[in-house]
Amino acid sequence: MGFRVVPAAYVLLLDGAGRVLLQLRRGTGYRDGFWAAAAAGHVEAGESVHAAACREAAEELGVTITAADLVPLTAMHRTAPTGLDVDQRVDFFFTCRRWSGEPRTMEPAKSADLRWCALDDLPEPVVPHERFVLDGLRAGDLPGITAVGF
Repeated sequence: MGFRVVPAAYVLLLDGAGRVLLQLRRGTGYRDGFWAAAAAGHVEAGESVHAAACREAAEELGVTITAADLVPLTAMHRTAPTGLDVDQRVDFFFTCRRWSGEPRTMEPAKSADLRWCALDDLPEPVVPHERFVLDGLRAGDLPGITAVGF
C-alpha cells in the first residue's frame, strides 16, 4: 500500500462554564482507560470533515450539531514511529458550544464514563495528543496548525 493520511474529526463540546465533555475509552483497542474527546472519529470516504464531526456527535453522544456551530481549533499532523500507513494522521479539532439534545453515551461498549471537566482540572490519563490540544485551549496559545511525533 502507498502512503496515505487518515483524517479524523474531534468535537470538544464546551458548556456555559467552559468545561469540556470527555469520555473514558474502553473496548476500542486504542488507549482504552484514557480520557478523550467525547465525540471523535475517522472521516469517511466522500465525507467532509464538518459532516464527519456532526455525524460523530450524533453517533457517540446522541446530540445534533450543525457545521455552522463548529469552531475550528487546530489541525494536527500526527505520526507514530511504527512505519505503518495507518499511523499517518491529520486530526481536525473543533469546539462547539451549541447543540440540541442531552449528551449521553450512545456506545456503552466503547465508553466507560462521560464527564464534564474543567480545563484546569482534567482527569488522568488523557490521550496524549488530545491532552496537548486541551492544554493549549486552556492556555489560549494553541497554534492553528500543530505537528506531533515528528
